[in-house]
Amino acid sequence: MSITDHPLRYELANELHARPFPSLDVPCTAVYVAIKRPEQAVGRDRQADLEHLIALLDRHGAPHPQPGATHYSGQIGRHELKWESHTEFVTYTAFTNTISGRAFDPADFEVFPKDWLVEAPGVRVASCHIRVEQRPAPAVLSSHLAEWFVPESLAVSAVLDDDAVIAGDFRIDPAGHTRFAVFANTDTRERRVGRVVQRLCEIETYKSMSMLGFARVKQLSNPLGEQDRKLSELMDRMGDDSIPAEDTLTALLTTSADLEQMVTRNAFRFGATGAYEAIVSQRIAVLREEHFDGRQTFAEFMMRRYDPAMRTVKSAEARLASLADRAIRAGELLRTRVDVERSAQNQKVLASMDQRADMQLKLQKTVEGLSVVAISYYAVSLASYGGYPVAKWLGLSKAELTAALTLPVVAVVWWMIRRIQKKMH
Repeated sequence: MSITDHPLRYELANELHARPFPSLDVPCTAVYVAIKRPEQAVGRDRQADLEHLIALLDRHGAPHPQPGATHYSGQIGRHELKWESHTEFVTYTAFTNTISGRAFDPADFEVFPKDWLVEAPGVRVASCHIRVEQRPAPAVLSSHLAEWFVPESLAVSAVLDDDAVIAGDFRIDPAGHTRFAVFANTDTRERRVGRVVQRLCEIETYKSMSMLGFARVKQLSNPLGEQDRKLSELMDRMGDDSIPAEDTLTALLTTSADLEQMVTRNAFRFGATGAYEAIVSQRIAVLREEHFDGRQTFAEFMMRRYDPAMRTVKSAEARLASLADRAIRAGELLRTRVDVERSAQNQKVLASMDQRADMQLKLQKTVEGLSVVAISYYAVSLASYGGYPVAKWLGLSKAELTAALTLPVVAVVWWMIRRIQKKMH
């Protein structure tokens, strides 16, 4: 009897091998497009992505992917198609073992029909046109670089132990694509060429995706400044005793809620930007770049053009978190002040209640004394009426009888009232 496997064991193991690098002959052409929904890309309808892929496959009579597939490879006409579904976007890459007579001919992208692209469930976030050919003589290579790319932003480097030279200017050409060239040595293996092409596509895609974070930061610039100003004003008001603390606390809680809402809305984009930036750096690092002809490498280009944008994103993320923390701390301090003020008010109320209770007690004692007098008066009168016959027999006058009865009657009344009070308590 064998041990039972975890239900996901084979699925997870196969996931590591689900997206192999392409094996590319030299010369060849690769065209690549990444499509992303403008909003709610993570929670998008992934079935719509598959249906869009199937629509392309049906044009060429190619077999369909498995239901729920996240990757696909197959032949469409004279092109090898590679499709992948990622967290926020899907990618299409088409390879052909030929190169056009005109470098970076827009006709190479006709493998993706225009009407099919228009129906895509999303928008284009990256598009690459990659030309792979044998590494020519240095003079010819320099001529190609000058002709195909913008010199001001051109990055060139020898990669993978000088097995190939890669070049790109990271600009969008008139056809809407970013151009890259790969000049491979004659002895460079097909899979190594495929890895280089794959890395270039990933660098461009994840660079574009991470720059979405920079665009978000530009949108947040004014709101962040406004919230910073409000928070500073509210913290200044905290030291002004003429302004009710509760009013300041209400305004501060509103500002804190707005900041927390901004944190929540942008947390995913900031996190994704950091992840994409790390991928870009890692993909460049594995190319093992070396300087070629004294030109800037891809890493140096990113350091000068890309890294400042990423630092801006990190700075904005830290600033937003700092503002939210400041608002929370200020709220706690002000809430403590309000609690202290309320406690002082409560103490005054209790002291006032004690005074009223003391006054009520004194009044009660006064009333009790008056009650004894009043009851005693009536009791003495009644006793006097009842004692007249006895007084005549004893030879006492009415005044003498009243005087004789007053003290005993008052004592009896006082005793009875005290007894009643004890029973009530």
